[in-house]
Amino acid sequence: MNITPTIRAELEQFLQQEGLTLSQFGQIAGMNRGIISSIVTGNKSMSINQLDRITEAMGLPEGHFYDLFIENFIIDHPPNMRRIEPFLFRCAELDKLDAIRRVVGAIMDNLLYSPKLFEIAEGLLAQGRLEAALILYEGVAETERYQHSERLAICQYRIFKIQISDDQNQNVRAASIFEAFVERLDEIDQLDALKDLANVYRSLRKWDKVDEIARKMRAKAEIQYTIKHQQNSREQTESSDKLSRPLFVYIAYADLLCANACEEQGNYEQALHYTYAYSNLDWVRETDEDTQHWIGLFKHWSQANILAYRLLSGDVSVLHEYLNYIDESSDTIQEDRVTQLLNIMMAANRYELDLNDILKRFETEIGSLSQRPLSDDMYTQQVIPEYSALCGYELAYYYLNHGLHYDGFNHLFCSMVKAHILNNETYFINCMGLFVRFKAHAVPETKTEFYNLIEKVWLNNVEKSGNADRCE
Repeated sequence: MNITPTIRAELEQFLQQEGLTLSQFGQIAGMNRGIISSIVTGNKSMSINQLDRITEAMGLPEGHFYDLFIENFIIDHPPNMRRIEPFLFRCAELDKLDAIRRVVGAIMDNLLYSPKLFEIAEGLLAQGRLEAALILYEGVAETERYQHSERLAICQYRIFKIQISDDQNQNVRAASIFEAFVERLDEIDQLDALKDLANVYRSLRKWDKVDEIARKMRAKAEIQYTIKHQQNSREQTESSDKLSRPLFVYIAYADLLCANACEEQGNYEQALHYTYAYSNLDWVRETDEDTQHWIGLFKHWSQANILAYRLLSGDVSVLHEYLNYIDESSDTIQEDRVTQLLNIMMAANRYELDLNDILKRFETEIGSLSQRPLSDDMYTQQVIPEYSALCGYELAYYYLNHGLHYDGFNHLFCSMVKAHILNNETYFINCMGLFVRFKAHAVPETKTEFYNLIEKVWLNNVEKSGNADRCE
């Protein structure tokens, strides 16, 4: 039978080896002799703070005894949340995720501990310790999987947001799992959840889902907006204050999403219908500064998109009007400029426009396409990288077709890298096809660079499928 070692025994052995008295060790650890004595004799358990001091005094790395701490004081013991909570925060600080998993696995058989672990997960999330928080959210969700609780839905929402990454295949799975839990959230919380879900599906170009979710969001937001102004109650106002945006934004943003879905499906007439809807916000009752800011944004987006839809539908006469509007909007945020550049490039390639002089206006945006935008907002985090990958492809297509092969291959290579990061097979295959069409114009160094990238992607896929040995 294996006997689990104890921290007490390790400490006792250390004192004997070093020839230290309890008082001497206590001075080194910054703890009084009585506490050291109680720990050594086994009459007293220890806090994580005391364990850290003992570990440091013994000259051992931080967290050295954490696995033993779990064995000695958590597994096979009644859970003591006053001890467990600081231990979990400390594990998260030291990135000891396996230790967190062991603790969660040891105590999550009992539903009584779900509320406290959920609270700890929220605290870790607030500190930005996402991986640690994810383990706790998953533990709570697993324990409550048969409960029709709002806490379960919130856990799934948190899991969804943490798991969303560059990998679009993973994002499809995360979105499809979370979608089933949206209706269990509080009515107000559903609005941000639907907004985030719609933007993930938007980045995945699943336009039927974008349209479906946007319509749900509009219907729910209209109900909440009506209730707010019928009752005008303090409770309703406080409830809507939880939202990341003013309540009316979710109604207007739903129209913007529907317009985007129609545009991508080639229905520009219907896209304009939705765009005119969110351009007219005279019905909004609020007049505060934040409301005016958002009304200004929707006005800007509608004016720009009306011109973009006309351009994409074949009315190339509006190109210079579109460009002038972009130039006049000096306060346009970077994400909007990327979208506008993409619209122009798609129109140029579709209708064989000459943009050689025009592209000089977008040097900053073109140079930023390979950069990852830093934002917690799901649109900036997911949609803009997808637009950047597509924009790089459109730029490559334009330059190669106009005989500017050096620039064309550079943009094509960057777009392929972006498509690989996103795990977007369609974009990667399109880039490969474009390279094959123009490879006769590529210098040997360019061909080598492309072939090396293609081989790297192939090897990565082979390793994922578990067939690496067959390639050696």
